[in-house]
Amino acid sequence: MTSHPLKYILTAFFLIMYISAVNPVNGGTTMTFTLSSQVLNNSQPIPLEFTGFGKDISPQFQWTNAPAGTKAFVMICDDPDAPAGTWVHWVLYDIPANVSSISEGLPRTKTVLNTAKQGINDFGKIGYNGPMPPPGKTHRYFFKIYAIDKETGLGPGIDKSRVMKTIDGHILAQAEFIATYRR
Repeated sequence: MTSHPLKYILTAFFLIMYISAVNPVNGGTTMTFTLSSQVLNNSQPIPLEFTGFGKDISPQFQWTNAPAGTKAFVMICDDPDAPAGTWVHWVLYDIPANVSSISEGLPRTKTVLNTAKQGINDFGKIGYNGPMPPPGKTHRYFFKIYAIDKETGLGPGIDKSRVMKTIDGHILAQAEFIATYRR
């Protein structure tokens, strides 16, 4: 009884796929850079206290499995469903590489977490400003964290566009968390 060549090809293919999914540096499994929150639920409505209709405080986040070589993090929150186009709610950059969480209610100051800088949002303010959409459809709020291979070198008060241009080509990994709000 002879074996079919396709059997060997498929066996080799699956063996290669398995080997490529194993990363011996971190114990044999591929680790995914993730962003999560203890106060928000992914794809669920943002509680009132984190909106412009409530206390308007920044939510808590934590991230895990940052890639090797990470020198800093950048956090951006924006709403692509805003009537005028994507609306930026938060620009936070040069978060130190040894930081893996942001506590709830960061102050609206230019510098937080010792050396991290807050930029200007589309409300024209420093720090986080939560959802304040017009009545109608549900809006999505994308919280994105970028692991980068160098600090930006930017001062505080910079807008999202300039921060993103500065980190272009330096992003090692990105994680995303989506929440919603409807008025």
